[in-house]
Amino acid sequence: MGSKQIAQETFDDAVQENITEFEMDPEEAVREAVQQFESQGVDLSNIVKAVRQPASENGQKQKHEILLTLDSLGKAVADSDLAEMAEQLVVFADQCKEQLAFRYLAGQNGAYSVVFSACQLASGDRNLMLKAFYTLAALLDGQPDLLDSAGQDLLLQTLKEYREDGEMTLAGIRCLRHACLKHEQNRQDFVKGGVLPLLTGAIVQHGDSADVVRTASSALRVMTFDDDIRVPFGHAHDHAKMIVLENDGLRVLIEAAKGKIYPRDR
Repeated sequence: MGSKQIAQETFDDAVQENITEFEMDPEEAVREAVQQFESQGVDLSNIVKAVRQPASENGQKQKHEILLTLDSLGKAVADSDLAEMAEQLVVFADQCKEQLAFRYLAGQNGAYSVVFSACQLASGDRNLMLKAFYTLAALLDGQPDLLDSAGQDLLLQTLKEYREDGEMTLAGIRCLRHACLKHEQNRQDFVKGGVLPLLTGAIVQHGDSADVVRTASSALRVMTFDDDIRVPFGHAHDHAKMIVLENDGLRVLIEAAKGKIYPRDR
């Protein structure tokens, strides 16, 4: 039997009760709430263990900091305010990188649709696209279920259109890798969409970039994983064969390890 789960709201209410009813200071209130729930066998790995800001004057409950940032990002996207969107993307990405609980809370509150819209809005502006895709990668880390078919299409199209751009390629592959870890359906969808030649091609095209080679190689490896416990039988072996037999993957990886990568027909 798995561990018990609670909602963020339940934890926040317990913390607030400790503050108002038992006159604890914020840090003590959080520690007490953590001990209380953990003693009951509750899994708090996806819970933000912090105090929300006090209630506002109009009586509305304040949100955790990452949700306030998400609101600001959403407003910038809705207003097509590209300058503000760029700033909020950086802030939101940094907060997502802090811990899984932050990005999980954001993901439960519509963050994916906001970031996806930001990626679309950034189209044509390379620097803004980089910020948007790095933010998407940060959000997807540990949350591959967030990605939908439109997101898959966007990543594949970006990798095709920007295959000669090392930084854009790296940003796209990072998103793809997070989306495929522990998610068999995403792996199969990406392979059907033609991602394998894009990954081996990225290694060849950007063999002088250690980051691209390392990340693309890691993404290829993820395509051969059998790590999604929700799926009884994956396509790990089939994907491995396709990498080697159809995409010259073994040679590409060996040459990459040697630091010498050339097109196959050279």
